[in-house]
Amino acid sequence: MRGRPREFDMDETLDKAIPVFCSRGFHGTSINDLAEGMQLTVGSIYKAFKDKRAVFLAVLDRQSSQRSVQLDRVLATAHSGRDKIQAALMFYAELSHGSRGKEGCLVVSTAVELAAHDVEIGARATAAFQGREALMTGLIRQGKDDGSIALHIDSAGTARLLLCLLQGLRVVGKTGKTRKEMLAVVEAAMRVLV
Repeated sequence: MRGRPREFDMDETLDKAIPVFCSRGFHGTSINDLAEGMQLTVGSIYKAFKDKRAVFLAVLDRQSSQRSVQLDRVLATAHSGRDKIQAALMFYAELSHGSRGKEGCLVVSTAVELAAHDVEIGARATAAFQGREALMTGLIRQGKDDGSIALHIDSAGTARLLLCLLQGLRVVGKTGKTRKEMLAVVEAAMRVLV
């Protein structure tokens, strides 16, 4: 005999769990915290997921996927490699102030809290960072090709610098920086590409 069908939308439910893990971290989040945040019973969580770690992995994948889609949309509106880099930096700056900034980034939190102790989770954080660095490398090369970025710029080193800046915005954003402060960082960063 089959069980009752799931009575909740998985994506909406995972979206509700993102701020719980972002604010409390993996270890600081209890299954009861998740139940409250996801608006589910503990039993429903265990029926849908094996354990808290499985919820966390699903949430991590969900947020990474959402951010990639959002960033792709932003990049599609820019034309040159330089403009795309500025658009990416602006995207992260906008995520890094106010209440969204204080919420933080689950990938960054994961790298800090879990990457050294959990091989699978560490690999996901590493893959996310490598993907962002590869994106920056590609945009720098595009900029060199279209003339919007100086040819003498070291593509690999500058891409790594931009990765550190993107992720650093998310860390510093947790401290309550203003939009103006974050946009000033983007303005300063763009001078590196001259």
